[in-house]
Amino acid sequence: MAKKSAIQRNNRRARLAAKHAGRRARLKAIACDETVPQEERFAARLKLAELPRNSAPSRVRNRCELSGRPRGYYRKLRMSRIALRELASRGQIPGMVKSSW
Repeated sequence: MAKKSAIQRNNRRARLAAKHAGRRARLKAIACDETVPQEERFAARLKLAELPRNSAPSRVRNRCELSGRPRGYYRKLRMSRIALRELASRGQIPGMVKSSW
């Protein structure tokens, strides 16, 4: 189980990223548009830099929904390999069986 503070910090980052996503996308579009004058693009980059750092989506860490573990994460299932194996061993994931040979 991950530290509760790390999980909460990551959740705060995810909320902040969702809150500023629209504004960040608009500013990035202006900053990357070659048809816009250079002064406006520079101003957009400055405004983008004024946004909180934790509002960037790349600062959000993928974590297991059950344990909060940051490593060994399956995006499709939104859980870590250890939690997946535990649920599969208990028979709680339909169609998944533990392999043995």
